[in-house]
Amino acid sequence: MASTSTSTSTIQKSFKYDVFLSFRGEDTRKNFVDHLYNALKQKGIETYKDDEKIRKGKTISDELIQAIEDSKFYIIVFSKNYVASSWCLDELVKIMECQKMTDQHTAYPVFLDVEPTEVRKQGGAVGAAFSKHENNESARIWREALKKAADLAGWELKNTLDGHEAKLVQKIVEEISLELHFINSGVDENLIGMETRINNVVSSLELGVDDVRMIGIKGMGGAGKTTLARAIYDHISYLFEGYSFVENVREKSTPSMSGLNLLQKQVLSDVLSDQGINVSGVLEGKSMLKKKMCGRKVLIVLDDVDKIEQLVALAGDGSWFKPGSRIIITTRDAQVLIAHKVNLIRDVHLLDDKEAISLFSRHAFGREIPVEGYKELSEQVVRYAAGLPLTIKVLGSFLCGKDDLDWKDSLERLKTIPLNETMKVLELSYIDLEEDYKEIFLDVACILKGWRKDKAVIVLESCGFRARIGLRVLEQKSLITISEYGTLRMHDHIEEMGKNIVRRVNPNNPERHSRLWIKEEIEDILANESGTQATKCIRLDPYADGLKFEILMNGLANMKELRFLHVSMEYVTEGEVSNWNFNEVSLHLPNALRFLRWDGYPFSSLPKTFQAKNLVGLEMTCGGMVQLWKDGEKKACLKLRFLKFTSSHYLRTLDLSVAPNLETLILEECYNLVEVHFQVTPNLKELHIYKCDSLEKLHMPAECPKLINLDLSNLKLRTLHLGITPILEKLSLCECTDIVELHMPAECPKLVNLNLYNLKLRTLHLGITPNLEKLILWDCTNMVELRMPAECPKLVTFDLYNLKLRTFHLGITPNLETLTLAACTDMVELHITAECPKLETLHLNDNAKLRTLDLGLSPNLQWFFRNCYDLEEINAPAECLEKLLYLRFSDCGRFTSFEFDKELDSPEVVSLSELHLIADDTGICDPGNTWPEFQFSCYYKEDPTSSFGNLERLISLGFGARINVDSFSDIICGLQCLRKLTLEGGIPEAPKNLDRLDCLEELSLRYTIIKNLPDSICMLEHLKSLEIEFCYDFDKLPEDIGRLECLEELRLISTKITNIPDSICMLKHLKSLEIKYCYYLDKLPEDIGRLECLENLTLKECLLLRDIPCSICELKNLKSLDLNSCVLVVKIPEEIGCLKCLKELNIKYTEIIRLPQSILGLKGLRIVGDRLLLELYGFTPKIQRFSDKRYETIDFMNLQRPKRSQCMKSYYNRLQLSNSTKNVVFRCRMRNLYEMKRLKCLELPHCIQVEKLPEEIGRLECLKELNILGYGLRGLRIIRDRWLLESCGLTPKRRRMSDEDSDFDNEMHLHYGRNEKNQGALRNDFDMLCILALHLTAGSCPLHTSFISGFNVLVSHQSIAHA
Repeated sequence: MASTSTSTSTIQKSFKYDVFLSFRGEDTRKNFVDHLYNALKQKGIETYKDDEKIRKGKTISDELIQAIEDSKFYIIVFSKNYVASSWCLDELVKIMECQKMTDQHTAYPVFLDVEPTEVRKQGGAVGAAFSKHENNESARIWREALKKAADLAGWELKNTLDGHEAKLVQKIVEEISLELHFINSGVDENLIGMETRINNVVSSLELGVDDVRMIGIKGMGGAGKTTLARAIYDHISYLFEGYSFVENVREKSTPSMSGLNLLQKQVLSDVLSDQGINVSGVLEGKSMLKKKMCGRKVLIVLDDVDKIEQLVALAGDGSWFKPGSRIIITTRDAQVLIAHKVNLIRDVHLLDDKEAISLFSRHAFGREIPVEGYKELSEQVVRYAAGLPLTIKVLGSFLCGKDDLDWKDSLERLKTIPLNETMKVLELSYIDLEEDYKEIFLDVACILKGWRKDKAVIVLESCGFRARIGLRVLEQKSLITISEYGTLRMHDHIEEMGKNIVRRVNPNNPERHSRLWIKEEIEDILANESGTQATKCIRLDPYADGLKFEILMNGLANMKELRFLHVSMEYVTEGEVSNWNFNEVSLHLPNALRFLRWDGYPFSSLPKTFQAKNLVGLEMTCGGMVQLWKDGEKKACLKLRFLKFTSSHYLRTLDLSVAPNLETLILEECYNLVEVHFQVTPNLKELHIYKCDSLEKLHMPAECPKLINLDLSNLKLRTLHLGITPILEKLSLCECTDIVELHMPAECPKLVNLNLYNLKLRTLHLGITPNLEKLILWDCTNMVELRMPAECPKLVTFDLYNLKLRTFHLGITPNLETLTLAACTDMVELHITAECPKLETLHLNDNAKLRTLDLGLSPNLQWFFRNCYDLEEINAPAECLEKLLYLRFSDCGRFTSFEFDKELDSPEVVSLSELHLIADDTGICDPGNTWPEFQFSCYYKEDPTSSFGNLERLISLGFGARINVDSFSDIICGLQCLRKLTLEGGIPEAPKNLDRLDCLEELSLRYTIIKNLPDSICMLEHLKSLEIEFCYDFDKLPEDIGRLECLEELRLISTKITNIPDSICMLKHLKSLEIKYCYYLDKLPEDIGRLECLENLTLKECLLLRDIPCSICELKNLKSLDLNSCVLVVKIPEEIGCLKCLKELNIKYTEIIRLPQSILGLKGLRIVGDRLLLELYGFTPKIQRFSDKRYETIDFMNLQRPKRSQCMKSYYNRLQLSNSTKNVVFRCRMRNLYEMKRLKCLELPHCIQVEKLPEEIGRLECLKELNILGYGLRGLRIIRDRWLLESCGLTPKRRRMSDEDSDFDNEMHLHYGRNEKNQGALRNDFDMLCILALHLTAGSCPLHTSFISGFNVLVSHQSIAHA
């Protein structure tokens, strides 16, 4: 058995009373307290007042004590004689005890005609009244209680709302209501998933807006509309002056109008808190509601409304109510809400799987999740419920406490017998339907669910129903939904309800059911030929259902009144058909059929016995049809309105003379169809022929007075005569690549959409088309002439692509919004002769010969794209560019590319603009112009709210007269509100009048040949960033650069600058100074320490820089100092330890050989530099390796400095000194070399200027290997014979240098090492080794005899070759 459990949680105590009133009766019972009591009651606040609540037979004292303990809030009304009553004082003591014991009680004092001080100190009138208790043993306790009560926050009449008692009562009630709401404001835990749904609806109510608003909540029965509305009501009702929740309006308002009477009375009574109201009739009720509701802000919920009359009687219109009022209406029928002009309609959403399983578990197990062993069964139940809360609750309660066998049995039963409680609720919506809408509903539930709406409309209209309005009614009543893809959807339970309605008429006689859909029932009826006239609709899939075709054919004959038949036999082969014992002659279809769809029809024509006099819709897919009737017989199909053939590959000709009333003809993928004959089809509305690749002849009627849509695609037609088509709205001819002639009527007064794609037309003459909205001509590559009407007043979209037009006259198009002319490579003239006030988007791409363009007649242009290589002139007045949001073109005039963007993508940029301009020197020189001829790439961004007029100036860069320094400066410096300017490329001179850019914040020069900046730059009061990058000729900053008071960042990269002006020290807001690869810079300003905000100072690869000013130690905010590759810098200031904020120091590739002692005080400092130097100072290494293994960075952190002797003696057994450029450096590093007692390997690669090894090297007793390879010792030669070294016990070894070793790539070396077998020879020839050491050549490094034994020498094999 499924066990149940309940979860416990700590919750607030539930009180019997919301408020307890403590007062002196003779002072206030009949005035203030009485008004307060009634006001609280009207708000629904349960209030205790002694003369109302004391029961007979109980002592007053006991009753009062219990009432005090059972109350949440206490209102103590202090009047002059309050303290005269010992009864009141005992009440007060008890109240203060309850408040002190627990935080669930709250007391509020009201000082009516006394002051808080009088109560606190028992002075004045209060003192006089209290004097009678002086000898009472309780006096002390009463005094303490009075003092504590007077100290509480409350209300004093004379200081509140000008002393108006009525207003004070209202204020007290409002605040108590608010407190109670906060206590109960949490959403009921039993309402699963309700919080989000409540918030969604409440946000739609916009409670802060002072208007009257009605909102509808729509959904199917049992979906939780009432639950949601009640939760919202409980959540927000405290905000209103009156409120009413009217349940079951549908049920209570029937069967007569007297029900509405009672509902009107309920609303009035609830809102006015007056149960004595009488309403004699509906009209009087409407009058009373209109009169009474307008005086107060109300919340009214009308639940389950189904008739407009109910809303008219209960909530006529917005004028009935005071601004701020809200009316919520729940219903299954959206039309009721629409007819009443409800402001907003919200659909109630069914539960998702997680919410559903939680709700079900609550009712089935008393917990949030299923108990062990019931999870899978619970999921089956939830799947059956399909998110419907009603079903979930009913099944959860029903299955609670039952064992798993009962569960399984119940689930099996639900497969055939629907849940009665759910069906009753859902069927209410069906009962309200008109009879024809009921039939439509049953057809959808049993047959058409999942069909596309447009196809379902054809079926239903074929069966004689007004399908469009019928489906709309079902949708409004929440019985069906239409998916985003246009398919009919229906909740599983509603579908089940519909099918149950069909079954229950004759539950045991399925042959008498009006619709058949169950496989077993269909098989039984057809096999036994027991079909009856009762069956109206049937869907067959013989092969899927396991039926034999012969049985199918014989069984259908008895269904005399069958109006809908859908047979699916797509996978029947010709071989199977040939084995059948019958054909279309022996096939009998009911003559009552109104719609026939047959997928895979096996015969060449319709059955001979079939009289299609009632047939309205016929669809044949993937069948063997050759012709409609056998042997050329022409049976009239006078009612046939819808005809569709799909993938009927045997169909060659189609004679439609037998269907004079045809309205819709669809032919798809009939690849062998050659000819279609119309005779007279006055009702033809839709003609679609798609992928009939062999169709050469289409004989259109001379008149098609009702033709609306003509869509032809992938045909072999050469000519098309439309004839008279006065109401044609859409004409589409696509991929009819052989069409050379299109004869359109002189007038197409209703034509809205014309689409011609990939035709061979040379000319197109459009007649009068006053309603044309969209015209698309694509890939008509032979078209040389297009005649447009003088006026196209409604044309919105005009798209021409890949035509042979040379000229184009647009004509009058006042509503044109999008114009595209693309790949018209022969076009030389575009005439826009009349204003296009609504033109927003203009595409002109790859119109190579277009030379001029006038935009003066398009004042609202927003989007403009073009790519016209020969375009020389653009007339673009400022007023026509004001609304432009986006402009892009390329290869026009002097512009390689131009992009203008006015779309806001950064909320930080307000009314400011950015320009990035790249100038490429074309190499063309004008003798009269000192400036070269440029091609520009321009990107300009602007805030959408601006109207600066900058765009017109920038466009002038690319067109008109050649640009010189003056015109360039005028254009750039004339830009308004420019925030950021980047100039890049071969610009030889900076704009002169930069001071005119008074909003400029960022200026960047990149790869220009500008040498200096004009002094006017120093006038830019808002400039924050100045970047000069890779301007290799730039050699001077303005002397007054210190006037840029707002400058925060200065970057100089790869310039020829030699010094920094002293005035830079005046930049009080400068945070970052970066100078990189400025090889000519030789000094910094001495007062650089005045840059009090500087955080980053980078001086990378400034090769001539020698000294770092001592004032740098005054930069209290400096965090990073980078001296990387400043090869002449030999020291850093001694007081660098004053830089307490310094976190990074880079001295890599400098000549710094010692660190100031003060640096050791900078905790957490990260240093990049020479490894040995930093390790000698106790910095801990952290190696960062890069993907290229030849490189690594060693970071040193100043953690804890060990003693130097400990470092030298204990840590090192290998020492590498690389790239030591001076002997003094080497001596410094080797001065304590003798202390390295454990040193086994000494490496000196790339030591360029090392002249000799120190004398102390002989004291390194453990030294086994010496490496003296590299640039500095590349002249080392051994001039004695090779055998000499070998005879001393040194064995030669060949090895190749790796890429990491040096520039000696792939150079062969000999590595001489000691040979133990030759120890004696080594000692005997010791003097010879001394001779060897003395014969090292120029720049030699003598090898001392003191360490020759037991070590290896690595020398260059290249030098040995000289021996």
